[in-house]
Amino acid sequence: MNKLTGKISKIQQSGAILLVDVDVDGHGFSAMLIESATQPEWLQTGNTIELVFKETEVSLAKNLSGMISMRNRMKCTVLQIERGELLSKVSLQFQKYTITSAITTRSVNSLDLKIGDEVEALVKANEVSLMKK
Repeated sequence: MNKLTGKISKIQQSGAILLVDVDVDGHGFSAMLIESATQPEWLQTGNTIELVFKETEVSLAKNLSGMISMRNRMKCTVLQIERGELLSKVSLQFQKYTITSAITTRSVNSLDLKIGDEVEALVKANEVSLMKK
């Protein structure tokens, strides 16, 4: 599980759906949450929380340009690649954090990923969970 620590900068709510913006060391992230009509006490602007997302929810792109609907984009450096027959684990450096992406080995080969490559890690807002710090 990937974890980043950040501070809630904005919360928008429509019914039971929340769009929560979080600042992680100057980098913006968003999480879309489905809550009850009342939000938890710890989920308040200014609070420090942890963003959590699975390795399988981290997509990778090389030389990405143009517009994309994914709200969470991280410029990363490839640290390590553990190739499996079908699935590979790619360790990435994002700011002071090490995050992991689990993608198909076909994708690793198609992207021609190598240690030291610059990539963008992408995570959809609805795949990010928030935890009380």
